Amino acid sequence: MAILGPTFTLDALVECLVIGVGTMSGVRQLEIMCCFGCMSVLANYFVFMTFFPACVSLVLELSRESREGRPIWQLSHFARVLEEEENKPNPVTQRVKMIMSLGLVLVHAHSRWIAEPAAQNSTVENSVGLDENAPKRIEPNVSLWQFYLSRMASMDIEQVITLGLALLLAVKYIFFEQAETESTLSLKNPITSPVIVQKKIPENCCRKQSGLLKNNQKSNTVEEALVPKDGNAEVIKPVLAESSTKATFVVGSCNPVETSSFPNGKEEEIELPKEPRSIEECVRILGNAEKGAKFLTDAEVISLVNAKHIPAYKLETLMETQERGVSIRRQMLSKKLPEPSSLQYLPYRNYNYSLVMGACCENVIGYMPIPVGVAGPLFLDNKEFQVPMATTEGCLVASTNRGCRAISLGGGASSRVLADGMTRGPVVRLPTACQAAEVKVWLESPEGFKIMKEAFDSTSRFARLQKLLICLAGRNLYIRFQSGTGDAMGMNMISKGTEKALARLNEEFPDLQVIAISGNYCTDKKPAAINWIEGRGKSVVCEAVIPAKVVKEVLKTTTEDLVEVNINKNLVGSAMAGSIGGYNAHAANIVTAIYIACGQDAAQNVGSSNCITLMERTGSTNEDLYISCTMPSIEIGTVGGGTNLLPQQACLQMLGVQGASQDNPGENARQLAKIVCATVMAGELSLMAALAAGHLVKSHMIHNRSKINLQDLQGTCTKKAA
Repeated sequence: MAILGPTFTLDALVECLVIGVGTMSGVRQLEIMCCFGCMSVLANYFVFMTFFPACVSLVLELSRESREGRPIWQLSHFARVLEEEENKPNPVTQRVKMIMSLGLVLVHAHSRWIAEPAAQNSTVENSVGLDENAPKRIEPNVSLWQFYLSRMASMDIEQVITLGLALLLAVKYIFFEQAETESTLSLKNPITSPVIVQKKIPENCCRKQSGLLKNNQKSNTVEEALVPKDGNAEVIKPVLAESSTKATFVVGSCNPVETSSFPNGKEEEIELPKEPRSIEECVRILGNAEKGAKFLTDAEVISLVNAKHIPAYKLETLMETQERGVSIRRQMLSKKLPEPSSLQYLPYRNYNYSLVMGACCENVIGYMPIPVGVAGPLFLDNKEFQVPMATTEGCLVASTNRGCRAISLGGGASSRVLADGMTRGPVVRLPTACQAAEVKVWLESPEGFKIMKEAFDSTSRFARLQKLLICLAGRNLYIRFQSGTGDAMGMNMISKGTEKALARLNEEFPDLQVIAISGNYCTDKKPAAINWIEGRGKSVVCEAVIPAKVVKEVLKTTTEDLVEVNINKNLVGSAMAGSIGGYNAHAANIVTAIYIACGQDAAQNVGSSNCITLMERTGSTNEDLYISCTMPSIEIGTVGGGTNLLPQQACLQMLGVQGASQDNPGENARQLAKIVCATVMAGELSLMAALAAGHLVKSHMIHNRSKINLQDLQGTCTKKAA
């Protein structure tokens, strides 16, 4: 109503003014008709401004509430009808307006200038008096055009205003309103239209309606897909801003929808045959520079893939859009699955696949939306941080948030980076163990290290070899390269430097044979004592003091109980289990949640979760709690890999560490590592308090148990037992 209300009010006012001119005509029957016309316009306006919005709100509410099942009235159909009725030009309406306006002007002019109107209070009681009461011609001897000119020259102010208003409104409705309508319609293209409705396409059509967004276009809207039971989805798309940076989200459909983008946002009309063409003809079309894949149907592209003319892994690069390549791969995959509709709720549309290809994933069939929560504020090193956490485990974010609150109330946490160096450990082989020992001695000498460092450092602006750790196993030599990598996590960077250094080492020792660039002496994505002892990536320590009052009121326990549980669980219990780096309650939970949200390699939570949590009694009364977390191998970065994806960049921006640090290379990655360590400490604090107070099971029964019966969900693959 905020949009239509003023417009409808103005239209009603103008209509009343135009029709109201007839009430001044002096013709009794016309005056009565115009009076009732004005009343009908006012009644229509009253209904539109009161009852109509209430009914529409009810319809929308019913549709919204029943969205999980079958809607009472389809919201998309309702919106389409309103849009079509609003924008559809109606020539009949224009003609009626023109005839009505000109007719009223002529009647008014005739009654005022040519005929002498009858008395306003005269009544006609029978048909005999009609001729006597009829208007009579004034000055019948004067010609009509001379009489009109003379009457125009002698018009009073009332007649001038009335005639001018009628002519002005007639011109406005006949010319300008139609021009404005056409202009509005011409501006409503697929990119800027407030409501764009994707109509249903017949199932036998080879190419369905093309998508309206380019793959690399950034969008700040969320598209809402309503999928009825019949599987035909209609999408209502809000206004799309060209300069936005947020990703859009559309639920994938089991019915394939092809997407393509064309210059200037306009879609080319390409008529494609209903029956697939021959393989030879399709190959010619694909190789034609003026045609290409957009002149082929999905079925024809699939046939080319099956005939080995198109590699399946190159679909994104050979199609006119990467999104269409993903769509075709989904169609091919669906036929091979036990349940063909399995991919229906895996979204794939309106995603920037250009950032994925060649960097993050291959054989893409969509993307996985994961809930992202926020814990905070985390008060660390006199700064506040809101920490994003992507997880599907209930209670995790809430528990971490409670720990952050306890730390903030205690004055905040402090942290330091102890070491910063990524590692790569290749394995090489010498003819004999004695020769391998000689190579080890040479590498550990200042001269040998200098030569290796020069070769290693020449491969990157940021890679700087820090040290070598060498060990022998028979005639196999394991060399652990450790290097700084700036703001990148650095595995690719250090692997490149290691390869160059090994080539230089081979020049010194021609008998040396490189077995593998990675000999598991790094160690990457596997539990290893060497990472726990020597460190890998960022080594960070974080500490905080929690006052006894905060322990009691926020954590609902006591310092004595916390210290006792920590000793017997995190220290003794982990030792009894033979744990390596697992002297903590659940560091991996927080590390993984932050890693997924911030575009890190989630598999590196194996080494990055190495942590020892220590708790002590402190303070003047020995009732306050001192807690520290030491994490020697946080493998993390703020550039490269998944950090290039827009949603992950948004989470890094929340923490103020997105991209590379311009002032001090590597500072953003180190800051992110400190945030991870401090957030782990918050999670440790809250979980240990729940264990000490006996609240763990109760809280998880409330917040970490799904209350939805999956068998009742529409579209799930689960089936009730017979």
